[in-house]
Amino acid sequence: MIFARLRRLHVFSIGLLIATSAWAVTPAMAEYKGAIVIDAATGKPLFEDNADFISPPASVTKLMTFLVVHDAIAARRLTLATPVTATALDQSMGGTQVNLAAGETFSVEELLYALMVESANDAAQALSHAAASDRTAFVALMNARAQSLGMRNTTFRSPHGLPPGSKNIADGDLTTPRDLAILSRELVLHTDVLRYASTRTRPFGAGARAEPLHMLNHNKLLGKVEGLDGLKTGYTRGAGFCLAATAQRGDKRIIVVTMGSPTSKGRDLRIAALVEQTFPLVPATSVFQGYTASPISSASAGSTSPVEAPPADVPSVKFTLPRQK
Repeated sequence: MIFARLRRLHVFSIGLLIATSAWAVTPAMAEYKGAIVIDAATGKPLFEDNADFISPPASVTKLMTFLVVHDAIAARRLTLATPVTATALDQSMGGTQVNLAAGETFSVEELLYALMVESANDAAQALSHAAASDRTAFVALMNARAQSLGMRNTTFRSPHGLPPGSKNIADGDLTTPRDLAILSRELVLHTDVLRYASTRTRPFGAGARAEPLHMLNHNKLLGKVEGLDGLKTGYTRGAGFCLAATAQRGDKRIIVVTMGSPTSKGRDLRIAALVEQTFPLVPATSVFQGYTASPISSASAGSTSPVEAPPADVPSVKFTLPRQK
């Protein structure tokens, strides 16, 4: 009885912290180096704090990788069923991965789940040579797409967001919270990225490996903040903790981006607070409709790829945040 009461008090305390701080966001409390919230329906900012801060996005880079692969499917250069054979370079990526071995073959769809759920660097690299002649050509497509969207302060140099070999931040991927919000809006409007980004857990390699790898989404706010269903986390020492998030409540959807947080806990608390702060600021006339048809979703009709259901013991409770590791 006592322990149950203590647990309820802990949840209430966290909720009170978020609810209180949501209305008092200041640079001193920020827990980030740059942030923005936009109305997904219109693209108009609801909140900005150093939104043009230029920094590495780490694995949030993979959102552009997803978009370029989506474009390749739309252009019928790929399908979700297209087989992709891993190379020695894919195998050598390091960092977070699904442990691709040179010679292994997986479908584009399976690699997209690895990209968005496990944040697998090897899957990102494999997708780059599936959607273009090589990584260099793929990165060129990433930058061309960024320019077409008006991402004015963005330069991509990799499909995965790993730090450059030179260890010089300026030699790696660079972007801003504002540019990532633009990219995120494009994705939720015109692709079915949320089908992947909202998946909490999934086996990788089922039917192809003796022991599939259990993937668990790095976005710990899924199921913990009301309506939050994506998009992508990222972390490197140079980037700090980053997150491009999106949430929908009724017919309103917002996109929240923070970059450069010193801790994952601080990042998640601030994202949760910004969600609560800004939803009331969405105009009553703003209605988010999202995509109505996607070459990815149509191509995957009838897919039998195995997806595990969300854990039954993880309720969708407003303000309740996951324990940080």
